[in-house]
Amino acid sequence: MRIVEYDNDLVRSYGSRSPVDLPSIGSVVTVGSYDGVHKGHRKIIARTAAIARSRHLRSVVVTFEPHPRMVLKGAVSGPLGLLTTLEEKIDLLARENIDLLCVIRFTPDFASRTSDEFIRNVLVRLLGAKTIIIGYDHAFGRDRSGGVKTLEDLGIELGFDVEVVEEVLIGNEHFSSTLIRRLLEAGKIEEANEFLGSPYMISGCVVDGEKRGREIGFPTVNLRLSDPDKLLPRSGVYLAQTQVDGTLFNAMMNVGVRPTISSEGIKTVEAFILGYSGDLYGVNLRFKLLRFIREERKFSSLEELKNQLEKDKKTVELYC
Repeated sequence: MRIVEYDNDLVRSYGSRSPVDLPSIGSVVTVGSYDGVHKGHRKIIARTAAIARSRHLRSVVVTFEPHPRMVLKGAVSGPLGLLTTLEEKIDLLARENIDLLCVIRFTPDFASRTSDEFIRNVLVRLLGAKTIIIGYDHAFGRDRSGGVKTLEDLGIELGFDVEVVEEVLIGNEHFSSTLIRRLLEAGKIEEANEFLGSPYMISGCVVDGEKRGREIGFPTVNLRLSDPDKLLPRSGVYLAQTQVDGTLFNAMMNVGVRPTISSEGIKTVEAFILGYSGDLYGVNLRFKLLRFIREERKFSSLEELKNQLEKDKKTVELYC
């Protein structure tokens, strides 16, 4: 999957500052924030890839960074809570057999453009859209004014067709990033993972901590999140997994304010990696959350905390 960035009408290879030209070939294009890349998103993306293969065209996913609701301040009250950082989203999309990912840098200037401008200048002229695939509830452009009717009308003029992918249900539940956020905030990690289609991820760089875990035989890695807007699930202890140098390890992850050893009330992420010993400072790790073990609570002493962590470890080993 090739990745390009579209910023202020310039196209660059991802991570580069040098402009590039995209080959002018026909494409099947889908557009969305795709936060979480959940099963509903994947149905749309899979349809995009399938049509592109059948018509010998390029498959393209267009997404935005940052999330549009973080730029359109009036559209969200309080923190949005991202389900995926950009890097996590890229990794998930790379598994979907897409030829090109176009990351649009979403700015107030870009947000002010009409849906007509976006379709003409980006989807058709830049990306060569011959077919545009959207979800049943998709809207875009200034004030979310563009939808199926806008696309169909412009399709007649500009020579592309439009396909709408109907919603996906699990039981009677409608897929949405909002629903998944609610499940995570309730600690229902297994239900959230079912809707996501893969384990929820928390990524970050290992940083220096207070080293209190070492005192009780549970040295932890402390994570500085790769994106401060990443949604953290309900406070508690989780069964998680991570890879270090290509080897998969199980872990006990604590998400919360660490009330036994801290009075600051700041939510943090730390993990005890079972079976690993070594220095990971400065290393970027990605944890996949698999199961909620217990709520976070304050213990009367470090010894009481240690006893509980021994029980948590046995619980994690039981599930692994």
